[in-house]
Parts: sequence; C-alpha cells; structure tokens
Amino acid sequence: MNTKTPEKNFADIKEMTFERALKELEAIVGKLERGDVELEESITIYERGEALRDHCDRLLKAAEAKVEKLTLGADGSPAGTTPLDKDGNAPF
Repeated sequence: MNTKTPEKNFADIKEMTFERALKELEAIVGKLERGDVELEESITIYERGEALRDHCDRLLKAAEAKVEKLTLGADGSPAGTTPLDKDGNAPF
C-alpha cells in the first residue's frame, strides 16, 4: 500500500502559506481527536492532513535554508553572514 498522498488531490495546498496550512492541519487533528467524523471522512481528512504536514515541512525547510547568522567584524559592526549548519544551528 502506498503511504504517500497523491498531491494532485490536494492541489490547493501548494498555494497555502505556512500559517494557513498549519491552522487547517490543527483543525483536522482536532476533528480526528474528538471523533466527530465518520470513518470515510476520517480517512479523507487524514490524507489531507498528511499533505498539509508535508507542505508545512517543505516550507520550514526552505525557510531554514534562508536563515543566516550575522557575523561581526573586530569593531562589532556587521561584516557579513554565515549560513546555518545542516542541523539548523548557527556556527558560533
């Protein structure tokens, strides 16, 4: 059984901001935790939740790749930037 959700079923997710996707994902988790939905709908919203989680993960990784540590010169003024390491930590 393929555990990956086909993205074509959830094409609208690709255009979502991180905040919007996370909010919808939280709503889905709430519904599933409360058991407010029938089995078929649970499966459908669970699959959408997986797609939302994957989208949020991609957006976070892209943001982390853009984050850089400012480096300071001997006089304390900004001298440039250094990229974060692979674990997301600034090399100090």
